[in-house]
Amino acid sequence: MIDIIRQYWLNFLFTDGYRYTGLVITLWLLVFSIGIGFCVAVPLAVARSSSNRFISGPVWLFTYVFRGTPLYVQLLIVYTGIYSLQIVHSHALLDSFFRSAMNCTLLAFALNECAYVTEIFAGTIKATPYGEIEAAQAYGMSKFKLYTRIILPSALRRALPNYSNEVILMLHATTLAFTATVPDILKITRDVNSATYASFQAYSIAAVLYACIVFTLIWAFRRLETRMLAFLKPQGH
Repeated sequence: MIDIIRQYWLNFLFTDGYRYTGLVITLWLLVFSIGIGFCVAVPLAVARSSSNRFISGPVWLFTYVFRGTPLYVQLLIVYTGIYSLQIVHSHALLDSFFRSAMNCTLLAFALNECAYVTEIFAGTIKATPYGEIEAAQAYGMSKFKLYTRIILPSALRRALPNYSNEVILMLHATTLAFTATVPDILKITRDVNSATYASFQAYSIAAVLYACIVFTLIWAFRRLETRMLAFLKPQGH
């Protein structure tokens, strides 16, 4: 059993031939989800904060659907529901994409992350001090420059505390990947538990690994917040 547990650790830290396992897969799911979610959420947040309902309405519907339904259900719809559609089977590209468990998992995670991050960013955009906007308008900035130089930099900085919490929640959500047979940390944990019946040892190791990732994320975000939000601290006389 000791040899099996040792091999279990190795499956988290190294690759097995050309197959990435454990920790690598979990980190890949996290990085891809938050990366795509962030890039798509920024323009959607600008649209979500618009006073024009024809622009903000579709974004509100998107975020409402993905925040109002469980991620597990979304994963099942993407992984099994969409692939059952005839239109998917009739197109080679769609058939190849949705046949892959990893592709389906990444898509579901990225869409869910994007919905939550969109609302976080939209909230900080709407909370931008009006004095900053007035100053930029008085300076003669166009609307594009107003957003790229004033509103978005200020909003993204102030969104850091909430965004860091969302990233940690996304890490916890990656544990659902095992339901799509993606070999993440929890999938390997369950496999080892089935092989050895050492439930306490297996799940304890998984908990330690998740905790180490979370503590690393917290440390990184705290340093980033200290640097990026220094202008919000009260200044001494």
